[in-house]
Amino acid sequence: MASKPSTASKGGKRKAAGKAKANHPPAFTQEEEQRALRDMLLIRRFEEKAGQLYGMGHIGGFLHLYIGQEAVATGIFMARRPQDDVITSYRCHAQELLAGAEPKAVMAELTGRLPGVSKGKGGSMHMFHVAGHFWGGHGIVGAQVPIGTGLAFAAQYNGEDRACFTFFGEGAANQGQVYESFNMAALWKLPVIYVIENNRYAMGTEISRATAKAEELFMRGAAFGIPGEQVDGMDVRAVKDAAERALQHALSGKGPYILEMQTYRYRGHSMSDPAKYRSREEVQKMRQEHDPIEQVKRRLLEAGWATEEDIKAVDQEVRKVVAEAADFATGAEQPPEEELWRDVYAPVQA
Repeated sequence: MASKPSTASKGGKRKAAGKAKANHPPAFTQEEEQRALRDMLLIRRFEEKAGQLYGMGHIGGFLHLYIGQEAVATGIFMARRPQDDVITSYRCHAQELLAGAEPKAVMAELTGRLPGVSKGKGGSMHMFHVAGHFWGGHGIVGAQVPIGTGLAFAAQYNGEDRACFTFFGEGAANQGQVYESFNMAALWKLPVIYVIENNRYAMGTEISRATAKAEELFMRGAAFGIPGEQVDGMDVRAVKDAAERALQHALSGKGPYILEMQTYRYRGHSMSDPAKYRSREEVQKMRQEHDPIEQVKRRLLEAGWATEEDIKAVDQEVRKVVAEAADFATGAEQPPEEELWRDVYAPVQA
């Protein structure tokens, strides 16, 4: 896909406001490949276990799994600095883990237990990690976008060296509050990176049936002068490379940037979604040809940086962490009744 033009500049010329995904992202070092492998395996094994616990009745309510999309969160966090803010919607377990939350506490939140990251009151969709600058986890479609924009405004207003990575899905890309946020971010040149996780089906409708110009969501900010690019969201190297570029843009005073991550979820929208709107063959083809974890495994083996036994050892270590988290979460204390009335209002500062 060729780059698309933006609106005309003062001189009558038109400059590119976006570009298609790169075919050859920069290579990773051995350390980067190993980190990507472990982080993505942790996310996948955690989500698989969460799905099992849901089926067993240990997790109630909604549960939206990140399986298949691991490269997006992992690549973003590899580029993000510790002080940079992150906010997302309800498919948030991956970002919570990568922000530094303990797997036991995250799983305990899913099972509604008191040691959970939100004291068992938030569940799957409302979890936070303040120490890791992760601000949720939001259940209302698109609602996190103005909040993320506000976090970027706060950073700029207070003169702080940080940006905000604001995640949302392609379904939320049609929400009006997204464009109000774009306008404010562009007007004030806020340090915010909008990350569109385009997994193609939103809740259950193929994107071309619900979204005009669905093939170029990275151009959604063109009317506001916001540059963007389309990224192979199944390749963690491409994600990290694009995120670094976007972060540099935002921190340099140039304002917001849009990254459209073309990714794919293997499971339904939530655990209650049978996903009959797509074929098993389509899902299997994505797994076989584009799986983000298998790509990293292959590169490690081909470079001689790991053996099959090394990779199995990492997987086993991750599985142990997840199993311990599940055991902890199913046996932890339930929140007492009085917990309902705690944390309803912020304490008043005298």
